[in-house]
Amino acid sequence: MHSLSPDVFARRRRRLIDEVGEDGAALVVGPPPRNRSNDTDYPYRPSSDVLYLTGFGEPEAVVLLIPGHDDGDFALFVPDRDPNYEQWEGRRAGPEGAKEKYGADQAYNLSELDEKLPELLAGRSTLFYSLGSDPAMDRRVIPWIRDKRHRRNQVSSIPGQVADLRDLLYPQRLVKDEEELVLIRRACEISSEAHILAMKYCRPGMYEYELQALIEYHFRRNGGCAPAYNSIVGAGDNATILHYTDNHSQIDPGDIVLIDAGCEYQYYAGDITRSFPASGSFTPAQRDLYQAVLDIQEAALAEINGNTTVEAIRDLIARRMTEALLNLGVLNGDPEELIEEKAFKKYYPHGFGHPLGVDVHDVGHLRLSEDDDLPLVAGMVLTLEPGIYIPADDESVPEEMRGVGIRIEDDLLVTPDGCENLTQSCPKSVEELEAIVGTGEASALNL
Repeated sequence: MHSLSPDVFARRRRRLIDEVGEDGAALVVGPPPRNRSNDTDYPYRPSSDVLYLTGFGEPEAVVLLIPGHDDGDFALFVPDRDPNYEQWEGRRAGPEGAKEKYGADQAYNLSELDEKLPELLAGRSTLFYSLGSDPAMDRRVIPWIRDKRHRRNQVSSIPGQVADLRDLLYPQRLVKDEEELVLIRRACEISSEAHILAMKYCRPGMYEYELQALIEYHFRRNGGCAPAYNSIVGAGDNATILHYTDNHSQIDPGDIVLIDAGCEYQYYAGDITRSFPASGSFTPAQRDLYQAVLDIQEAALAEINGNTTVEAIRDLIARRMTEALLNLGVLNGDPEELIEEKAFKKYYPHGFGHPLGVDVHDVGHLRLSEDDDLPLVAGMVLTLEPGIYIPADDESVPEEMRGVGIRIEDDLLVTPDGCENLTQSCPKSVEELEAIVGTGEASALNL
């Protein structure tokens, strides 16, 4: 199994420390466990920022970067060692492990936070911290800052102003290094294999959750931490619901099945969507809709590179989507007026993609929103996911197209002159899909 080396985390911290400067400090806080019901918690997922900077995965860890401190730049507060807890829930690193395994210069128990943190922040003028990301920590930090402002002439008091850490950290996370790309490629590879498995074993009469089970089984069997997000398996009209996750309906022979699912591997996300005919053959209307979405995706993919902008890709898709919906008889009217009105949004209401990394909707200066006119950046990974969704009750559309949802999503590494499709191995042409769906031996899975 691949994993990141301590040197990778040290380089990331050093980049951030250099930006924070010796007059500042950076504070990153991990979340507590979340209760699911009664005495049962959700599986713990560490803070992405804590993971990015340290690789440390225990709850509520606090990372403090204090450039130029006499005892070292990197302090880590970790859950206290507790033999009773560890007997029931698992071993903890403790301060010793924080130093030995995670490279902390200074390490303390979380129970020491209120005592030690003000000491470590003494003499700093600016605290880089993401206000609003952890309300419980906000309730501790804000009084510290308020106290500083009442004692401005005390040189040893803690920072009197807060700057948003995200402005420094998120641009770093946007561009992936080679070690990250190894993990993202593996996440994409496992995700592609899982989609192929679902295609092969899909049969009319199955339930959506059976395909979900196959996919998520493959994730875990191949070392994935978990699904990178709630798996979407929508058949028929369910595929027109963008974030459908009930996954409890039976699959009918004439359905298109839309699966949006990705593996999280070593905390890095894959994110793939494929849409295919449950019976193994598209109807003529389904084929026309599917091919229109695929053509739009391929046109946009050819234009993605490190020298173009979000607006350019968005405008290309808007024009191609409008033309396609006109040709299909879904829209009617003057093409330019329809583009200006964004009439296509009725059937394609979401954006063309999002950054991908430690978070499935990853961070960075790029948001792909309606108002962005930002450059794509060589080294970033993003999704490209056009779709057409026609509800079953939309009587303005030809009947044979109603109740069909199609989305095609791939994960792309932006390069200076183009992009690399990290999910190219997952079939998506009409011919490939019709050749693979339903070809798995049902007896192999007791179907």
